[in-house]
Amino acid sequence: MDPAHPLAGLRVALGGRGHASDYARRLLGSLGAELAPERDGEADEHPALGWRRSGLMALTGRARRAPQMCPLPLASCADGALAALAGLGPGLHVEAGGGAALLGVRAQIAGLTRQGAVSPGGTCRLLPCGDGHIAVNLARPDDWTMLPAWLEADCGTDWATVAQRVAELPAAQLVERARLLGLAVAVSAPPSPAQWLELSGTGTAASPRKALGNACGPLVIDLSSLWAGPLCGQLLRQLGATVIKVESQARPDGARRGPKAFFDLLNAGKASVQLDLASPAGRAQLARLIDHGDIVIEASRPRALRQMGIDAEAWLAARAGRSWVSITGHGRAEPQAGWIAFGDDAGVGAGLSELMYRATGERLICGDAIGDPLTGLHAALAAWASWRAGGGHLLALSLDGVLRHCANFALPAGDDLLRERHARWTRVAKTRRPLAPAPLPFAMDAAARPLGADTAAVFSTWLRRAA
Repeated sequence: MDPAHPLAGLRVALGGRGHASDYARRLLGSLGAELAPERDGEADEHPALGWRRSGLMALTGRARRAPQMCPLPLASCADGALAALAGLGPGLHVEAGGGAALLGVRAQIAGLTRQGAVSPGGTCRLLPCGDGHIAVNLARPDDWTMLPAWLEADCGTDWATVAQRVAELPAAQLVERARLLGLAVAVSAPPSPAQWLELSGTGTAASPRKALGNACGPLVIDLSSLWAGPLCGQLLRQLGATVIKVESQARPDGARRGPKAFFDLLNAGKASVQLDLASPAGRAQLARLIDHGDIVIEASRPRALRQMGIDAEAWLAARAGRSWVSITGHGRAEPQAGWIAFGDDAGVGAGLSELMYRATGERLICGDAIGDPLTGLHAALAAWASWRAGGGHLLALSLDGVLRHCANFALPAGDDLLRERHARWTRVAKTRRPLAPAPLPFAMDAAARPLGADTAAVFSTWLRRAA
């Protein structure tokens, strides 16, 4: 079987009509699935209504002005990715708008609102520079300490001073220096085409899992944090996987510091393991745990894991049937592997803000860290498709690649058509009110396990049983 087509020979039927169903078919087709002839199914939710109902419209635009429509079917892409995933097996509660609901759920829980050229979370800003506009995302406290080296000036913790200095410098210089220092900075530019997945068959496949409802699901080792990776793990859990969430003793998942309800949504039902990854003993425990996994999810720069003795390609080759999901900002290849990105700046870099400017005349950030949930949905599809096919795949996704892929789906061919669609979709969004909140594909009714609550049990019982 061609490793680039893990679903070759699998027949999948999708009955919907519209942008979401078309996008689902595109994703499944890229994985090699045989698509059953289209039927006259129900029409998908209109992209404009999906944008509004998900909460994304309320998160886009100036604070004291009307909310803005995005003239790209991003909500439909999320719904399509979820529909494609649901087409591979039962377990997900899928209704119209379920995928799009995941795009706006963090802002809904945290009470975030639109702030124009500032992200709803407040850490990313779209700033004018010497020859254009860039997104600067200072999401981590340590990022501020890097500003003097980046801008060659003392900026303190004052955004106004940062903006003043950025305005004096060209975009290429700002981005190049930011990447060297590990800062998340992106140029606002039109979207260029990209693949949503880089897939290689670096391992050996086991017998494909024929039954959609296989009672013995995969064991997933989730090394990721924040949003994209944990969402991927939660979606796999809903499909029947057992998921063990692994966190560093020194640096637990940063999402634990945010709204508890959001962390619970992404991590409820996962076993919690905490390890001292700075010690040889902790790293040995990590290697032992990973060795038992069927699927690994990680969102680290490749060299960070290699420094701990963990190599994705070697792990895949060691046993048949494994799948490795790598989520990065810009990809695993050098030099992109060392570049940092978060959901908001990745959206700007992928062209969303430039397209909003061409449609509205305003410089805006779209939604809330929109690259994270979109990538998490796509990662879950890739992981489950690989497992269904018997594994043996390295599945590399980047926030930048997924967003560019979505931005180019059904993209109008020219600015006039973009503006016409923006106006038309804005009218559509205003024609139906009120709209019921979009339903999530899984319930928000359980708490995540306390940090490290299952460490002893996993190593004393689970792994012995698995062996």
